[in-house]
Amino acid sequence: MIQTSKHRDFYPEFIFQVSRSGGPGGQNVNKVSSKVELRFSIAESALLTPEEKTVLQEKLANRITNEGYLQIICQTERSQLANKEACVKKFYELLQKAFTRLKPRKATKPSKAIKEQRLQSKKHQSEKKATRLKLKPGDV
Repeated sequence: MIQTSKHRDFYPEFIFQVSRSGGPGGQNVNKVSSKVELRFSIAESALLTPEEKTVLQEKLANRITNEGYLQIICQTERSQLANKEACVKKFYELLQKAFTRLKPRKATKPSKAIKEQRLQSKKHQSEKKATRLKLKPGDV
């Protein structure tokens, strides 16, 4: 059974890197390094079991770099601290989403009423289109 990630503290294994945020923002954006990049090595993590590591590498493959780091970038907030907190929150949400198992879909058949309704609709459409046809002299 996979333990929920809320009960584990991954913070010591995080690698944070800050840089200047892109986009509009006036003078502040040119002076302050508010963009935060969180990097987490899945393969080197001591808190994850081998089963959990394989699940993460499969489900989060598009977010993992060639070096094997899970990379999360936040630059929406004006302050570095807020972006850092947003990155950590996003990390835990990604873990939670990756570890939740989807319920298997139960196959169902359409009911008789739905089948009848579909056939009536098709019949109605057919009649509507038949009235649009031009009559030929021999059809009357």
